[in-house]
Amino acid sequence: MTTPRVFIVRHGETEWSLSGKHTGSTDIPLTANGEKRVRATGRALVGDDRLIVPKQLAHIYVSPRQRAQRTFELLNLGVMDPLPWKQHGQKPEDVGPECTARVDVTEDIREWDYGNYEGITSPEIRDLRETQGLDRNWDIWRDGCPGGESPEEVTERVDRLIKDIRDRWHAPCVGKPKGEAPYGDVLIVAHGHILRAFALRWCNKTLQDGPAFLLEAGGVGLLSYEHHNLEEPAILLGGAFMVS
Repeated sequence: MTTPRVFIVRHGETEWSLSGKHTGSTDIPLTANGEKRVRATGRALVGDDRLIVPKQLAHIYVSPRQRAQRTFELLNLGVMDPLPWKQHGQKPEDVGPECTARVDVTEDIREWDYGNYEGITSPEIRDLRETQGLDRNWDIWRDGCPGGESPEEVTERVDRLIKDIRDRWHAPCVGKPKGEAPYGDVLIVAHGHILRAFALRWCNKTLQDGPAFLLEAGGVGLLSYEHHNLEEPAILLGGAFMVS
C-alpha cells in the first residue's frame, strides 16, 4: 500500500545560524562549509536507491529566502523545469537523477517573523526583556515575537500548507496499491523554527506543546502517516533507503 511522505529540509549553515542569531527576513547566504555539507547530504540521500527518490516527488515547496533556495540547488535533485528564481550560485557539475516535480516558492513556509528579535540571540532577548520589565522566561512557542508573528499566526499559515499538501498530493495516492497510485512524496526546504512548527501541526499538536524535537542546519526530517491513513499523520522517526 502507498504511504506518501513529506521530507522537511532545513537550509544549510549561515553565519547567523552559527552564532545563534534569530534569522527571519534577513536574507543571508550559506557559509562555504554550509554549502559543502549540503552537497554531501545530497550525495548521500538523493537518488534512485536513496532516501529521497527524485522521480517519486510529486511537488516541491521552497521558502522565498536565498539560503533555502541555495540549499535546494545544492541537493541536486535534477529538476527538469527552470527554477522560479535566479540561480544563487554555481550549478553542480554532475546532473542529478531526473525529477519532474514542480518547484513552488511560498510565503507559507518562510521563517517565523521575529520582529523586534531579528538578528539577536536568545540570551540577548532575555536580557532585553528584563530591561523592558518583561518576563525573562521567553518562549517563542508560547509568546511569539513582538513586532513579528504570534504562534497563532504561524499556525494559520502552516495549517494552510498542510491542507494543500494533503488535498493535492497525498489524498490521491495514500492507501492505494503500489503501481496504481500516483507518486505523492513532497519536499519542503525552509528554516528551523517554521519547520518545527510545521511538524507539530502535522501531528495535530499545538505550538505550545513543543518543541519536542530539533532540526540541525542542513538536516532532513520525515513526516508521513500511520496505517496508510490520511487521518493518522505521524513523524517518521527512521526512513529506509529505496530499492527497486
